[in-house]
Amino acid sequence: MSKKKSKQQPQRSPSASASSASGSSSVAQVSASSSSASASTSASTSISAPSTSASSIAIRAVTSAIAPMPNPATGSANPSASLPALWGYLQPALDHIVRSPTNTPNKAPAIDFAYHMGIHTAVFNYFTAQSESKNYAPEPVPMPSVHAQRAFGAHSAPRFDKGKTSGTDLYEQLDRYYADSAREIFLGAPHDDSTLIHYLIPCFNRFAVGTQSVNRLLNYVNRHYVKRAVDEDMGWLRLADVFDAVAKSIQEDDTREQVQRRLKERRMEVLMKWGYREGGPPELLAQAEACAEAASTPDRIIPLATLGYRSFRLECIDPLLSVPKGKKGKKKKIPSPNGGPPMPKGRLARAVKELLEGEGEDVEERRRLAGELAILLRTVGIRSDHPLRKKLDKYDKFLVET
Repeated sequence: MSKKKSKQQPQRSPSASASSASGSSSVAQVSASSSSASASTSASTSISAPSTSASSIAIRAVTSAIAPMPNPATGSANPSASLPALWGYLQPALDHIVRSPTNTPNKAPAIDFAYHMGIHTAVFNYFTAQSESKNYAPEPVPMPSVHAQRAFGAHSAPRFDKGKTSGTDLYEQLDRYYADSAREIFLGAPHDDSTLIHYLIPCFNRFAVGTQSVNRLLNYVNRHYVKRAVDEDMGWLRLADVFDAVAKSIQEDDTREQVQRRLKERRMEVLMKWGYREGGPPELLAQAEACAEAASTPDRIIPLATLGYRSFRLECIDPLLSVPKGKKGKKKKIPSPNGGPPMPKGRLARAVKELLEGEGEDVEERRRLAGELAILLRTVGIRSDHPLRKKLDKYDKFLVET
C-alpha cells in the first residue's frame, strides 16, 4: 500500500471529542478481556491453528511489533461521497486492527495519526451529507432485517435504502464485517477437540481488543446513530419486552413518573440476570449491560463495543455449541463409557469435558483455561443458566473449596 499522504483536504472537521470518546458499556468488558489475554501464554493468537515450528515463532515475533498503518493515498477521490467509497477507505484500517496476526493480544495494531483523523473526518462528512440529503429522500420502504439477510444469503434484496436513518447502511456494513471475521475464526478451528479451547481463547482475546479499538476509532457512529436508535426504542431492551410485566403492576391513577420507575425496575431485573447487584458500582452495571447487549438478537441496535461480541457468538460460539443431528432429524447420542448420563455432544462441550476430566494439563492450567473460557462465554452473551457455563462455574467453585 502506498505511503503517500492523501492530497484531499477534509471538507469538515468533526468535534474533538469524537477521537477520544468510547462507549461506557464496554469499559468492564475491555478490562475483562485484557486481563484474561495477558494470562494466556500457551497458545497462538493468530486466526490460524497454533504452531510450534521455529519459522512460525519467528514470524509471530516480527508481527508482534507491527508498525502503524499509513494513510492510504486517495488522490482526488472523496471517501465520504458514498458508502462504497467510505468503506473502501475504512476497510484497510479495519483489517489491520482486527485481522492482523500478532502475539500481543492485549493491544491492537495501530494506524497512523493522519489515517486516524482522516477516518474521523470521512465518517463525519458522510453522516452530515446523509442528513442534509434526507429531506430529498423518498419515504422509507420496509426492508428485511439483519437476521433475515443472514438467513437468505448475501444475494437477497438490499438491506437499506435512502429513506432509512442516516448511518444505518454503515452500521449494517460493520455488522457484516464482524460476522465475516468471526466466521473466519470458526472455520480455522482445529478438528482436534483437545486443542479447541487453546485455539479459541487467544483468538477471541485478539478479536476483542480489535473490536474495542474500532469502537474508539468509529465512536462517531455510536454518537450519531446508535444513541439515537436506542432513544427511539430500537436498542437491546425495548418497551415491548417489558410492557407485559410492567402493565400488570400499573394502576389507573399512576403518574408518568411512577410508570417510568417501574420500567427502570424491570430493566434492573434483567440486568441482575447478567451479574449486576443492586447498589453495585457503575463498572458492574456497565459490564452487565454489555453482556445483555451481546446476547440480543441481530435486529437490535447496540454499540460498536458489543456489536463484535454478538457476531462472535452468532458466527463462532453458537455453531460450536450446536449439537449435530443424526439421521431423520434425530440428535446423535453418544453413550457414556461408564453407563452414566450421555456425554455432551457439541464440539465446545466435548472440549470442555476433555479439559476438565483429562490428564493432559495440570490443575492450574486447567483452572486458567476454564476461567478464561467462562469469561469468553459471558462476554459474548451466553446466559448463566446454560449447561456449559454452569459446568465451568461449578468446576471453579469446586477447586476453590478444595
